[in-house]
Amino acid sequence: MLIIRPIRANDYQALYDIAVASGHGFTSLPVNEELLRSKIARAEASFSKDVKKPFDESYLMVLEDTSTQQVVGTCGIEAAVGMEDAFYHYRLGTEVYHSQQIAVRNEVETLTLCHDYTGAAELCTLFLKDAYRKGNNGRMLSRSRFLLLAQHKHRFGETVIAEMRGVSDDKGDSPFYQWLQKHFLGIDFVEADYLSGLGKKAFMAEMMPRNPVYVCLLPKKAQKVIGEVHQNTKPALRLLQAEGFKFRNYVDIFDGGPTVECGLSDIKSVKRSRLLTVEIGKAHHTDTQFIISNTKLADYRATAAKLKVSDEHDNVVLSPELAQGLMVEDGQQIRVLSL
Repeated sequence: MLIIRPIRANDYQALYDIAVASGHGFTSLPVNEELLRSKIARAEASFSKDVKKPFDESYLMVLEDTSTQQVVGTCGIEAAVGMEDAFYHYRLGTEVYHSQQIAVRNEVETLTLCHDYTGAAELCTLFLKDAYRKGNNGRMLSRSRFLLLAQHKHRFGETVIAEMRGVSDDKGDSPFYQWLQKHFLGIDFVEADYLSGLGKKAFMAEMMPRNPVYVCLLPKKAQKVIGEVHQNTKPALRLLQAEGFKFRNYVDIFDGGPTVECGLSDIKSVKRSRLLTVEIGKAHHTDTQFIISNTKLADYRATAAKLKVSDEHDNVVLSPELAQGLMVEDGQQIRVLSL
């Protein structure tokens, strides 16, 4: 059985291996022991914390194959970004230049550094090992986060965002970043991305252009990738778009990748998930697969399984094995979402 659960301190080596395997552009998991251990400790504290409103909590989870007891993936949600560290984006805008005297009107695209998403929740740290990228595993891992959002809305910002990885080559070089490196930052993309992941962001405020950047003055190859996603990220973007996430003209300051957003209560899977009461027994045969989670937090568990769910009834039969994996008992509730 594949079970999603909160990360624990003894998952460090597995998280480190995932950080190595994820490669360039996966900013949320730099290959750094101190930072990774700090992330685990922060997640453990967040899952056990009494929260009245979201602040700087981090809900990092792992996907465990219970047959091998190996961690094979991760997913996470930041409760409210930018509350402790600055959270930068470029906002794409338009400036209009018009002269009646010479009868000329021009519209020029601009990029303006901003903190507009401060306080938003963020979907992050989604990774699945190659051997498990089959069937519905990827969709289950990604969409399981919506069950956590639905069950514990008060712990997250009202807007949910996801930063999509921008275009870069096999060496990790970004066409968008190259002009920034040449004229402003002076360090390569991989190093800047790594420092950002470590939370060392002072150099951004010190070295990034302070005034709006005119897109038309950038190299053509940089212009071309603004708002475009990395080839490997396209499936994840399509999944989020199907959930109601939209691009609102915000892009990453390093690779130009798009950030998409949706109101928490407007996410389709949040709206469509249901609470059902558990009966433990012999499960009915069905071909309909669901993502299932318990309603707990520190002992949060989620998985995918075939269930017979009726629109007329608010109860569902779970096998003893499935109930044990989800840490639920007779009469307790689970949240379900059709795959």
